[in-house]
Amino acid sequence: MPNLKRKAAAGGKEPCAKQPKVPKEKEEKSPGWLLRTVVQQREDKKDVGFNKKRQRFITDTEKVRQSSEGVLYWMSRDQRVQDNWALICAQQLAAKEKLPLHVCFCLTVPKSQLSTLRHYSFLLKGLQQVAKECKQLNIQFHLLRGAAGDVLPDFVTDNRIGAVVLDFSPLREPLQWLNDVQKTLPLDIPLIQVDAHNVVPCWVASPKLEYSARTIRGKINGVLSEFLTDFPPVEEHPYTTKKTAKAVDWEKTLASLDVDRTVGETDWAEPGTEAGLAMLESFIDVRLKLFGTHRNDPNAAALSQLSPWIRFGHISAQRVALQVRRSGKNAHESVASFIEELVVRRELTDNFCYYNTKYDSVEGAYEWARKTLKDHAKDKREYLYTREQLEKAQTHDKLWNAAQYQMVIEGKLHGFLRMYWAKKILEWTRSPEEALSIALYLNDRYELDGQDPNGFVGCMWSICGIHDQGWAERPVFGKIRYMNYKGCLRKFDVAQFEKKYCPKKL
Repeated sequence: MPNLKRKAAAGGKEPCAKQPKVPKEKEEKSPGWLLRTVVQQREDKKDVGFNKKRQRFITDTEKVRQSSEGVLYWMSRDQRVQDNWALICAQQLAAKEKLPLHVCFCLTVPKSQLSTLRHYSFLLKGLQQVAKECKQLNIQFHLLRGAAGDVLPDFVTDNRIGAVVLDFSPLREPLQWLNDVQKTLPLDIPLIQVDAHNVVPCWVASPKLEYSARTIRGKINGVLSEFLTDFPPVEEHPYTTKKTAKAVDWEKTLASLDVDRTVGETDWAEPGTEAGLAMLESFIDVRLKLFGTHRNDPNAAALSQLSPWIRFGHISAQRVALQVRRSGKNAHESVASFIEELVVRRELTDNFCYYNTKYDSVEGAYEWARKTLKDHAKDKREYLYTREQLEKAQTHDKLWNAAQYQMVIEGKLHGFLRMYWAKKILEWTRSPEEALSIALYLNDRYELDGQDPNGFVGCMWSICGIHDQGWAERPVFGKIRYMNYKGCLRKFDVAQFEKKYCPKKL
């Protein structure tokens, strides 16, 4: 070897010398390594079974309808093909019955200021990728225009569907969609719901409303090893339907939607599973090591930035947890903290929204919180702002204005600042009810991850003390946890953040 090195240094060549092998670790860490790794992991885990605790029958009937011609996965919350337990369940059922497999998504746009181009562009561009992947796997993808209760039963009848599998959401609107479909679906067609969003299915984690992370943590961690498993792949389906799906003109569909186009797309978040995995890859490679110590610093690049892809179901939180655990062996503190937030804290928000129908109302707060907010509802506020002033970042607080500006322009806001942001709305509005209404409106209109249990619970924690405890009593807040500007100064370089996001005219 010394001679070879000297010849190489002198520019000489050695005909018999072998090219040095790239170490496996470095080969894996070339751009795109995570996607390649995940594809291989699925192939290696083809025999992983489906845990039937992930599913529940909504209907009394459990058998696939006789003489049917297909199985349908009604996609809603989990908008991806791979790492999707609901689609895995549907494909296994279809294969067992030797039937074709269909996937549908019911597209409806509520007439609301919350229906924005930002959200619907991300949704449709993600679905476009789902449709492409389905076609490659001999799975028919159908985009149905209209409310599920109006369009899904007819689709089931027209395509002679024998069973419907759907994913799970704890929110009011999806639960109503399910109720509407159940009312009009033929009685001999089973509705099978699979929680493809949570690592531990919501109804397995707890059968009741949990008070805080402390009360649900042990329940989730106690069964985590049973549910935090690898995924088998969704494969090319062996049975072909006679009826092919109608082609979708995705650009035309997006252009036709009645959405607010003043809230535009963001340039930092590209829709789809591959983009979500690329963001996860960058987190593992660059930011994970900082998460444990710098996650509360809005100026530090320490967060995963994965919330939009998880919110739209473009990537699975379970996949994220698996890869972070496997790749973060040298960042134990960061991994433990991240899994706590990704699994325990995130799944606590589903628990709250599922078991508390008033999840977006002061009436849904704990009794102590309702009492203390009521006791201080008429306290004098030093500053009072309207919703319009807050939306345009027109307050006396430069940090708050910068946070609001970031939310409007980028569609995201650092988690620590989101707490401060919401608590100041409580301090600067006429009542807790008005504060919660404004906070939810701004969050759901501008945040790319808005209209999600995380957002509802985040606002409820900040304003109504959900999953928190009572603190020292003070004006306006009562016993609700207080945050102020001076506290932020102790946490991070406030001036740096204010300078970066100094509001332009909104």
